[in-house]
Amino acid sequence: MSNTAVASTLKHVVEKANEAFASDDMEAFLNLCTDNVEWTMVGESTVKGKRAIREWMKSMDPGTPKIKVDRIVAEDDIAIACGSFVMKNVAYDFCDVYRFEGDRIAALKAYVIKPKAQ
Repeated sequence: MSNTAVASTLKHVVEKANEAFASDDMEAFLNLCTDNVEWTMVGESTVKGKRAIREWMKSMDPGTPKIKVDRIVAEDDIAIACGSFVMKNVAYDFCDVYRFEGDRIAALKAYVIKPKAQ
């Protein structure tokens, strides 16, 4: 598969992941992942494995965010999505770095900030 085709595939998976987040469908997200996926919220915690991520998300009750992805860039086995979201009437900016094994998400490192009011 060419580099362009790989990048296109990875971008498509990241789009699907963000659609799953936007519809509060954790199972759809987890179906895109390897069994031992690792999710790091930078500055907070790292959770490993589908079962642990499922339980972690249930404990947080984040609600359904309104997500706007500004850009997705992919190369080799990495894809990066940047954008913003609103959750429970609070706005955030994000940059998610995904590492893939084949066409499955093996790791997600999420950088999330709450911007200062302008």
